Amino acid sequence: EILSGLVGSEMCIRDRSTLFILLFAGTASAVHSSEAPTPEGLEYCTVCHGSQLKGNANIKAPRLGGLSKWYIERQLNNFKQGIRGAHTSDVTGSEMQAMTRHLTPSDISAIASWIGKTESPTPEPTIHGDIEAGKNLYQGCAACHGANGAGNQAMGAPRLSGINDWYLLTQINHFRAGIRGSNQKDVYGQQMKAAVSMVQSDPDAINLAAYISQLK
Repeated sequence: EILSGLVGSEMCIRDRSTLFILLFAGTASAVHSSEAPTPEGLEYCTVCHGSQLKGNANIKAPRLGGLSKWYIERQLNNFKQGIRGAHTSDVTGSEMQAMTRHLTPSDISAIASWIGKTESPTPEPTIHGDIEAGKNLYQGCAACHGANGAGNQAMGAPRLSGINDWYLLTQINHFRAGIRGSNQKDVYGQQMKAAVSMVQSDPDAINLAAYISQLK
């Protein structure tokens, strides 16, 4: 009942972080299983990311449906190891660090498997930019992420299509500002930090995110 009341709400940062710790303390055993976990066993993920993991823009929690298991595992491990989310300006990243602190490798694998199998509607656009300008900027991105944003595991490049446009914009700007990708252990993050050098202004970032968000 507590969880259902909190899903989609705008909890303050402190209360959400406290809730994560309590949830992990009480439900980690539900995740640690050799079988694919059920949504009931992983309800704490929906506290922010919502039912069907479709995301919640109000608390800056992105849609997770459609992301590959290998990418989810990499990001959860990065949060757990402090490779991602340590920057003082990365508020939601620090929350994810709290969420992953007590996860075992088996937990992470189980969570990633569940997320990879969870489907949700494609998000509606929330930002509007110059699509043609964004297309030109995306040509450098396509070498790794693919012309249609489908991703490429061999290159460590995740799928981009189907991700919330506001989240894409946030991450582009985080790479631009060094909020993400500054840790030397974040090999792919450092590559992205270098790649976004072509994004030279805020309008460029908006145009790029707007273009990526309409890829099918």
